Amino acid sequence: MIKLMKAMFNLHKGEKGMTGLETAIILIAFVTVAAVFGYAVLSAGLFSAERGKETIYAGLNEAKSNMELSGSCIGYGDTENLTSILFTVKNAIAGNPIDMTPNSGATIGMNKCVISLTTKNDYLNNVKWSFAAIGDDNGNNLLETGEQFEITVDLADLGTGLALSQPLQRNDTFNLQVKPSIGSTITIQRQLPPAIEPVMDLH
Repeated sequence: MIKLMKAMFNLHKGEKGMTGLETAIILIAFVTVAAVFGYAVLSAGLFSAERGKETIYAGLNEAKSNMELSGSCIGYGDTENLTSILFTVKNAIAGNPIDMTPNSGATIGMNKCVISLTTKNDYLNNVKWSFAAIGDDNGNNLLETGEQFEITVDLADLGTGLALSQPLQRNDTFNLQVKPSIGSTITIQRQLPPAIEPVMDLH
């Protein structure tokens, strides 16, 4: 029995207990490292969330429609062919002003709103067009809230180097795309009636 007690005593001989100060230092080190790591993770998360929010807002700003079609699309004809297309656009509620400087021949390359025409035989991009303000207007080329612009596309004069290979005739379909510099594209797809009239409300 005495030998067993001596053996147990010799087994733990020379070992020292851990003081409270050492324990406190270790705990403080762990807490500090955890705090630094937590701050780094939170900073990365906040940065990612902020960038994600900016991306979402930019996408919404690009996707939302600042311009919309107002009323009918009117076609003018000469008994056989469609000669011109007329439609009215307005600024959507609380939309940003839209630069509507026309592609009128003298301003080619200066227009920011692009109109393209697609038929069964042709695709013509950035065709010539003109506009006239209707109702309330402050006299500039900006389509602002409360204003309406009547846009005319003359199929006989689509711009330098642009012309339809075949005229649009009865039962033909066409597609006009109005692409403003801000916001989504307006697509106007219409089919001509079985008889070409001087004035037609196209559906």
